[in-house]
Amino acid sequence: MFPKLFQFGDFFLPAYGVLVALGVLAGLQLCTILAKRRGVDPEKISNLVVLCALAGLAGAKVAMILFDWESHYSKNIGDIFSISTLQAAGVFQGGLILAIVFAWWYMKKHGLPFLETADLLAPGIAIGHGIGRLGCFAAGCCWGGVCDRSWAVVFRSRDAADLTGVPLGIPLHPTQLYEAFAEFVIFGLLWQRAGWKLGPGAQIGFYLVTYSLVRFGVEFVRSHAQGLVGGLSLTQWMSLGFVALGAWYWHQSRGRNTPMVEQKG
Repeated sequence: MFPKLFQFGDFFLPAYGVLVALGVLAGLQLCTILAKRRGVDPEKISNLVVLCALAGLAGAKVAMILFDWESHYSKNIGDIFSISTLQAAGVFQGGLILAIVFAWWYMKKHGLPFLETADLLAPGIAIGHGIGRLGCFAAGCCWGGVCDRSWAVVFRSRDAADLTGVPLGIPLHPTQLYEAFAEFVIFGLLWQRAGWKLGPGAQIGFYLVTYSLVRFGVEFVRSHAQGLVGGLSLTQWMSLGFVALGAWYWHQSRGRNTPMVEQKG
């Protein structure tokens, strides 16, 4: 694809970084809109979104390094600080864990109710992650396994191969696009549900369940170096954990129609 939007000498503007930044900005805008509607301080929410995005990026990279430690990083320590590692999307679930922990601390510090605020953030997470996955596709990272379907994609950019290691000239599952499409659909459902009377935890629970099920399935056709535990990748086990957590939040929200009050005007 197009991992470099433009290059001047040794400097280049990475498509992945630009799309991730656009994803954060889109999520920030949506979260700010919902915060204003619900009478929540938009400055607190915007700060939370930015800081959680940074925590998420860091957590995703750390999880990727830990998961691929035996197969790659233990033998190539220097790659931890390489451009290819910086370009890689990392393990989203690892980023989500660190972002949730940081969000809990931030919300407690600033007096924001955890589940209600997490519900407010859910649509922004979905749209931001979806745009970020388009960045993965542009960069060539997080590629899929060999695919014989009509929708298979073939990467031919030498820059993409050098930066991320994606194999060239081989039909692959467009796993990045699978996730991006799913995230956009999930966002649409979350945005529609944002106007409903839902109990605390309904939105974030819905997001955790639906996205984690998607990621669980995509893992079967994604190429990665993770070892298998009980026939499943570590990411799949994490996804199942998030399904359970989301289902619990979702169940707890039933019959508790006490969302934040929306402000008119």
